[in-house]
Amino acid sequence: MNKSDISKREDIVDLISLFYTKVKKDEVIGYFFTDVIPFNWETHIPIMISFWDTVLLGAKTYQGNPMIKHLNINKIEALKQEHFTRWRLLWDETIKEHFEGPVANEAMRRAAIMEELMLYKIDQSNSSYFIQ
Repeated sequence: MNKSDISKREDIVDLISLFYTKVKKDEVIGYFFTDVIPFNWETHIPIMISFWDTVLLGAKTYQGNPMIKHLNINKIEALKQEHFTRWRLLWDETIKEHFEGPVANEAMRRAAIMEELMLYKIDQSNSSYFIQ
């Protein structure tokens, strides 16, 4: 299979669809999407498409605060290093299976930065002086 880079919204749509197909059935993080939070996939998937379209292709269609969403999830069920490690593994694996090029590499780099930032903020949110 000849892979191309992520270059248009349709590529983001494919990436998100392929990624969440893996996430839903994953034994480490899938339960967050099925048991912890009652996800409405018809709402969530378009939001994730807009998020990554904005992050990777500059679409400016995403409006939201993913940090607050994850901090709220963490209040219900602890988000731990192993959850983010698994998220990134599935993300990188999906990208490598279907895409290659500078934007695909940037998608993996951005996910690594998000993992680090999310874990830092979650850790900070457990302290008494944390301001959300």
